[in-house]
Amino acid sequence: MKALVLLTAIAILGAAVSAFAATSTTSAPRETVLYGHISSLKPKGNRFELRFDPGWWLTGYAAQQAKLADTGSKDVPNDYYIVEEGHRLLSYLVSASASVTVLTRHGTGSIPTTSITVAELAQIVKGRNPKHRALTEPKAGFWIRVGSKYPGLVLAFDQQYQP
Repeated sequence: MKALVLLTAIAILGAAVSAFAATSTTSAPRETVLYGHISSLKPKGNRFELRFDPGWWLTGYAAQQAKLADTGSKDVPNDYYIVEEGHRLLSYLVSASASVTVLTRHGTGSIPTTSITVAELAQIVKGRNPKHRALTEPKAGFWIRVGSKYPGLVLAFDQQYQP
């Protein structure tokens, strides 16, 4: 009887360790999400080429400590602080069918947004507004989602509201 209890306990422990090992394996993420500003967005073949200035969108304790280091104050209005180090531009290829959401006065949601094409975003980045949209924050940054498979295409742009 003791042997059966011991074997059962070992089997349960072995199953638990196996389950933990199976769930704690690591792999590359399918997408990377970055915050920053678009420097340029130009057609390149059947895609677009993005020049992107990444930044760190920080909240909470990280925002307070970064603001303290930069300014001597850890007062962080609206609980975010953006750190922009160096302004090095990164280059990405963008799928012409990537999803794009911009902040507008007449969009949907509690913070109104409108879906547009990458081609229209490229015009907005150049300072044009071909569809005369009521953009609320044309200079606000974007979150981009970058696929992990070569060539690492940008799959989506979502403009960030900044109170």
